[in-house]
Amino acid sequence: MYKRQIQDRGLPLNACGKLVVAKHEGELPALDELFRRGQANGVRLEMISEAEAKRIEPRVKTCQRALWSPDTASGDPVAVMRSLAIDAECAGVVISRGVSCRGGEPGRVRTDRGDIECRYVINCAGLYADRIARDFGFCKRYTILPFKGLYLYSSEVPGALRTNIYPVPDLAYPFLGVHYTVTVDGHVKIGPTAMPAFWREHYQGLSNFRFGEFAEVVSREAGLMVHAGFDFRGLALQEMKKYSRSYLATQASQLIAGVRQEDYREWGKPGIRAQLLDLEKRTLVMDFVLEGDAHSLHVLNAVSPAWTCSLPFARHVVDRIQSLRGT
Repeated sequence: MYKRQIQDRGLPLNACGKLVVAKHEGELPALDELFRRGQANGVRLEMISEAEAKRIEPRVKTCQRALWSPDTASGDPVAVMRSLAIDAECAGVVISRGVSCRGGEPGRVRTDRGDIECRYVINCAGLYADRIARDFGFCKRYTILPFKGLYLYSSEVPGALRTNIYPVPDLAYPFLGVHYTVTVDGHVKIGPTAMPAFWREHYQGLSNFRFGEFAEVVSREAGLMVHAGFDFRGLALQEMKKYSRSYLATQASQLIAGVRQEDYREWGKPGIRAQLLDLEKRTLVMDFVLEGDAHSLHVLNAVSPAWTCSLPFARHVVDRIQSLRGT
C-alpha cells in the first residue's frame, strides 16, 4: 500500500527488493525466525536457496539459503516528506518551521514564539521526546540515548548491485547491522553505523554542542560501560571501529563479492538515532513505546524501520489516541 501511494504521487522509487543473508550456519536459526515473524505479520517473503539468491544478485554471499523480500523498495525520504507537507498544508494544517518547543502541560505547548493552546498534544520530538513527555508526567523510567548513523557511498556505477542486501540482525540489539542499500538512483551505500554520540544533536564537530547534554549523555554512557543489562562496552568499541572506511568496507565484503575498498570514499550526511534507554533495566528498548492519556500522547521510541512503516504506525498512533480518549 505504501509503495503504491508513493508511485501514485510520482515520487522517486526503486522497487529493487531485498535479500537477507546468513554469513554462516549459526545464523540460519535467526534467519528462520525472521521468516516466521514475517509470515505472522502478513509480509510477502520467500525462503530461497543460495543458487536462487545468486540469480537475483550474482555478487551475493550467503550460507545455504537466504530470505527474499520482493516488495522492498528504496525511496527518497526528503521528497516524501515534502510531498506529505504539501498535502497537509492543502488540508488546512499549519506547519511552523524553525520553532523551538520549550515545554508544555495539558492543553498548552510553550514555544520560543509564544504559547499554543490545543485540545490534544502529540509529542513526536525524537531526540527530545523524553524531556517533553516529562512535562506531561510521562517517561519516568526512560531517557533518550543518541547514536550517530553514517552511510559510506560507493563510487561504482549505478546498477552495480541489483538489490538491497542485509545480514541476519543480532536480535540482542535494536540495530540492523552493516548492510547494502541501493538508492533511488541506483547507487550503492553501506552502513549505517550506530556509534554512541556525545550530545543529542552531535551531527558534526562541535555543532549544536550543549555542555549540559554532553555531561548527561557521557555520564550515562560511562555508567553503561561499567554496568548495563547488555554488552554496551562491546557495542561501543565495535561501532567506533566503523569510523574507518576500510573497516566498514571489510565488514560489508562479507555480504557480497568484488568489494574494492578504493570504491568507498564518500560519507553521507550523518543522522542521529533517538534510542530509548530503560533506566531500570539499563537496556536499550527494542520496540515502539507510546505513553499517554486523554490529554496527550508521547512517541518515546520509534525504532527502525520507522520511516518506511510511518503510515501504518501513524494509524496505530491514532487508534491509541482514540482508545485513550474513549472515542
